This record gives sequence, structure tokens and C-alpha cells, in this order.
Amino acid sequence: MLMIEYTRYDLRGSIKLLSLLLMLLSGGLCTLSAQSLFDELLIGGETVTIPEDSPGGKVILPGMTLPTDTTINVGDMMYNEVFYMPLVFDHYDMFLSEKAGDPLTEEFPPEGEGDSFFNRLVKRNYRQRYFMQEVMAGNPEIVKYNMATMPRPPKKFVMHFDPSTAMLTVEEFNEMPVDPMKQIVPDIEPTRINWLHTFDGSLHFSQAYVSPNWYQGGNSNLNMIVNALYNVKLNPKFNSNVIFDTTVSYKLGLNNAPEDSVHKYNISEDLFQVNSKFGLKAARRWYYSITAQFKTQLLNSYKVNSQDLVAAFLSPAELNIGVGLTYNYENPRKTLYFSASIAPLSYNLKTCTNPNLNPEAFGIDPGKKSKSEYGSSVEVNFRYNLTYNITYTTRLFAFTDYHYLQGDWENTLDFSINRFMSARIYAHLRYDSQASRLPDSEWFKWQFKEILSIGFAYKFSRL
Repeated sequence: MLMIEYTRYDLRGSIKLLSLLLMLLSGGLCTLSAQSLFDELLIGGETVTIPEDSPGGKVILPGMTLPTDTTINVGDMMYNEVFYMPLVFDHYDMFLSEKAGDPLTEEFPPEGEGDSFFNRLVKRNYRQRYFMQEVMAGNPEIVKYNMATMPRPPKKFVMHFDPSTAMLTVEEFNEMPVDPMKQIVPDIEPTRINWLHTFDGSLHFSQAYVSPNWYQGGNSNLNMIVNALYNVKLNPKFNSNVIFDTTVSYKLGLNNAPEDSVHKYNISEDLFQVNSKFGLKAARRWYYSITAQFKTQLLNSYKVNSQDLVAAFLSPAELNIGVGLTYNYENPRKTLYFSASIAPLSYNLKTCTNPNLNPEAFGIDPGKKSKSEYGSSVEVNFRYNLTYNITYTTRLFAFTDYHYLQGDWENTLDFSINRFMSARIYAHLRYDSQASRLPDSEWFKWQFKEILSIGFAYKFSRL
């Protein structure tokens, strides 16, 4: 009885024929060789077909009996029909052997796992690719085709019928809009968007510290802060020679006032502000520009335990218009933005329209409700994304008429917790050379406000 050990290639995914043996038959040597790599052996000049149901990887020749191993499942190891087609070389992968694995040494996942079967199919595909690649690398003479030199597929045509002219038109049908040999994706012309819009709104509950001489009044306390910002600007992608940027923002801070017997709440922050910038390109990143800033508060603010007004709508209000140069820079990743505007010619207007307020408290001459000043101004804006969810923003604005100096330096550190939650640290340092000393206080020309808050936030933008 002759029994031949044979391992199928679709079982191991190997290119070596493990069952080539030299057997001594009828007192002489007989060579056993492979007639086909898959299903036939040549023994003594006669072809013996390997049965499809050969168990356990062993070939049973006629007249032989062998126990059958029914535990082997090779359903996901059988190669598809592409495996038996003529070889076509397309590329060489050096890491296929690491991905293919050996199905006879791998441990099967526990029965019932939903992805085990599909994982084995993926490895089956790697084994198929690895086997064919090794055959082509070791026997290049049997590889007749190369994907790089294959002829292009035949052209296809489509026919259109025009009912108005009763004519048929035949056109070539392009399945791919690019050259299939070059695989170059055509340029896509984006829709022209001239205006970019951004809205940022938040509702925060916070702790705040306000210096006693803060120009709008207020007290240190727990409070609620509402922030709203809307920005519109020309898209620099399509308007590189012109800049137009306008930002409208409003901040409102309310805090409970248990020590105030007159009011149930106090206003610690009430600022409506509009900043606008228009410029024409002068050099690489320099623009001839006109800048404008307007700010006031919308609600009435009172002293503690009193009906005396501290500030009201348009009391005070400031308008500043400057003419000069602006420098703009934004890195390609849009994580850093810097802008500086220098206005040697600047006009500043202060107003106090409420008759219950003293205009002199806001630097306006006695008996008047407004004051015009001429001088110079500077504005610097800087934004940097420290990480994907932390952004630092600072803004510095200063104006002088060469007799006095007034400046604001605002710093904001935003922490984006998720899409609807955020935390914010806000610090505002203000300098006014004409401010009077507050009794029983060390604060004089410098004023400071700090707010730490956390709450709800929402933002959208068109980029």
C-alpha cells in the first residue's frame, strides 16, 4: 500500500510542494512529480487525480483507506477564480508575508464571535496575494502581462436622441474622467464664496473680580455672563488685494447683589462694540487701511444701595476712526493669526447723552455732552490655537492726543470641552492717564477686570 503525504496549496497558502517523495517501488527507483500544482500527481508515468474530499491533507490512492478528520474547516481558505487566471504583475509588497500568516498554526477564535470569519477571509486574501507574488518573483518567465504595459480597454459609446431635431448623436462614454494609466484627479473649481461668516455665542456662570475704580462700576461676585460675537469678512482667497473685516460683539454680565437693598442684581459687564477695518493692498502683507471702533453699553448701571447712575446707553460712548497702515498674517494651517493697524491720523469722539450723568467723569469738558480729539491710535490682534481645543486671543488698542493716553488690553483663553460646553478666562487691563484716584483705594490710572467662567457655548462658521 502506498500513501502519499500531500498538502493542498489552497489550505496552506505556500508555494512549496511538500509531498514530493522518492519511493522505492517494485525493486527500483520511481520518481514522483507534480503534474499540476493543484490537483494531480504523476506516478510512474500515470496521472493520478487527487480527490476533492481528500481528508486531512492526505492523498488516498485507489485501494487505500484512511481515517477522515472532520474537524478541519477550510471554507474561508479556498481561493476565488481570479487565483487561477493568467498572472498579471501590478506591484510588489514586501510586507505581505507578515500579513498572510499560517492558517494551520493560528488559533481559531471562540465559536460565536461575529468578526472571526471575516478576519480569516482577509488573511485568505493576503495568502493568495503572497502566493501569487512569490510565484511571479521566482518564475518571471511565466508572467506574460504587466499592468503598466497592458493595453487600454476598448472605447464605449453612448447614443442620445434629440426629439426637437429627430437626430441621433453618438458620443464616447468616459467611465473615468481621468487618464486611467496616470490616475490624475482633475482640478475641482470650488464654488466662489466671497464672504465668510462666523458666529460665537456662550452663556457662562462665573466668578469675577472688578477693581474698585472700574470705569463702568460693578462688584466682585458670582455672576452670569452672556457673550455673542458675529464676524463677517471678505474671503482672502478671492480678494487678496482688499481686506474688509467687521466684528459686532456684546457682553453682558449680571451678578446677584445680596448686599444691595435697592437692586436685586448688579451689572458687572455691559459692552456693545463694533470694530471694522477696510484696506487696499500696498505691499506684500501691508495695506492702506481705515479702521473704526465704536463701543457703549446698553443697560443702566447703578451704584450699590443707590439709584445713582454709573453708566447708561451712549453714556459713555466712544467712536474712533483711524487712517494708516495694516499688517496681516495668517499661517497656512490657520492656527496663528496676527494683525497690527497703525493710524498716525486718528479721530476720537466721546459722548455722554444721559442728563443724569456727569460728563466730566468720562473726560468730557463741563457743560458739553461730547468731546472730539485728534491724535494717533494703534490696534493689535493676535490669535493662537495652543491645542485643538484651547485658543488664546488678545487685543490691544491705544489712543493718544499727545496730552493723555488711553488703552485697553483684552486677553481671552478659551477651553472647548465639547461642542456645547466651554470654559473661559478673561482678563481686561485698562489705562487712562486722566482717571482720578478713587478714595480709600490703591487703584488709580490702571483698572483691571478678571472673569473665570464655564457654561454653554455654540459656534458656527463658514470657512
